[in-house]
Amino acid sequence: MSSRWSELIPRPRSKFVRVRCPDCGNEQVTFQKVSSTVKCNVCDGLLVEPTGGRASFRGEIIAELE
Repeated sequence: MSSRWSELIPRPRSKFVRVRCPDCGNEQVTFQKVSSTVKCNVCDGLLVEPTGGRASFRGEIIAELE
C-alpha cells in the first residue's frame, strides 16, 4: 500500500545543500535551484550563481539536506 502512495504524492526534485566558501571556509545552507546569486555572509564572496535550472556552485558542496 505504501508504494501506491509514493506514486500519488510527488517528491521534490531539488534539495537544500550545505556549501563551504572557497575563500574563508564559512559553511552556508542554500537551495539547489537558486533564482539570484548567493554570497557568503562572512567575506561577501560569490558562492552560487543561477543558470536557469540547477545552480552553478563556486564553493564546495559538503552535504545535501532533506
